Amino acid sequence: MITDPISAHEAWEGKIEVISRVKIDSKEALSVAYTPGVAAPCLKIKENPESSYRLTRRGNLVAVITDGTAVLGLGDIGPLAAMPVMEGKCALFKEFAGVDAFPLCIDTKDTEKFIETVKLLAGNFGGINLEDIAAPRCFEIEQRLKEANLGIPIFHDDQHGTAIVVHAALINTLKLTGKNIENITVCINGAGAAGCAIARRMISAGVGNVILVDIDGIISRNKVYSNKAYEELKLQTNSEAKEGMLIDAMRGADVFVGVSRPNLVTPEMIKSMASKPAVFAMANPNPEIMPELAKAAGAYIVGTGRSDYPNQINNVLAFPGIFKGALASRASDITDKMMINAGKAIASCVSDSELSPEHIIPNPFDKNVAVKVSQAVSNV
Repeated sequence: MITDPISAHEAWEGKIEVISRVKIDSKEALSVAYTPGVAAPCLKIKENPESSYRLTRRGNLVAVITDGTAVLGLGDIGPLAAMPVMEGKCALFKEFAGVDAFPLCIDTKDTEKFIETVKLLAGNFGGINLEDIAAPRCFEIEQRLKEANLGIPIFHDDQHGTAIVVHAALINTLKLTGKNIENITVCINGAGAAGCAIARRMISAGVGNVILVDIDGIISRNKVYSNKAYEELKLQTNSEAKEGMLIDAMRGADVFVGVSRPNLVTPEMIKSMASKPAVFAMANPNPEIMPELAKAAGAYIVGTGRSDYPNQINNVLAFPGIFKGALASRASDITDKMMINAGKAIASCVSDSELSPEHIIPNPFDKNVAVKVSQAVSNV
């Protein structure tokens, strides 16, 4: 395999392609797959739109949609430059869950135009995966598309996918440390799409105290924010009313979750945490603190977003199975209960005999993960 990314992408000329599911090799086959035979399913769908799930690929097709404003750690690079990521996401859908996906990179930063475009396209798909849209616009876009009752699930993976896998990591962390979820403090650094969603997931899971930190410090109910998400979360987090910066938030915390920038956490900060601290430093490609430093400073469990260290907290463990389950059950929404179940399913893929500080999260290539997550979602 070519290891240089540019050479590889030039050789591939794209990571996905459209392949026909039917063999059109005769006049008879042509007449069934296209004209005149295609008229019959067309009229059936006109009569009953729901039959589109059976008579077209819609029932196994997801749109991966972005505006290119928050691509990986690269920021606002635009929709065209986002295409390699969206293609990669589509390849992961197919590889890990057998779900077909198609990239759509929309060239607008106008929220109204973006929402209207997605609404107009929604009927072609069984689900919508929103991707790499900058906060706080991403919150409004997802919420309004859900409220539009399009009849298919709308899921912003940068928010919920990451949060679900962090939840799975927390479940197994608590098994190892013997701590109770209602008694722990989770400090989250980075209050963008992922950070806010992780905070909500931790609250929903029953974490006793969540402290959310952005570049200006701890999110506090004593402050007024222009960001609507902050205004909501300040009333649900920081139960001890801490003030200050990240160094203050981490003091006494049981778990650190980083979705921010490299090298923000020092060994001294790790040493100030509670006993058996867990550190999920997920900034990519370089985490908030390198695992070796965190371990040397006393971290009991360390996870990152990287594949070259143990405990990779990667949303590829979540979104393929979630959409597989949602499509199979013809869900019109991906609910909070589905997401909680997905986190529990991911955690369960690491058996008690396998569980260790270096193994709290299953390998992304474990074929059981997507199956278990799909079942957990479709059974809701």
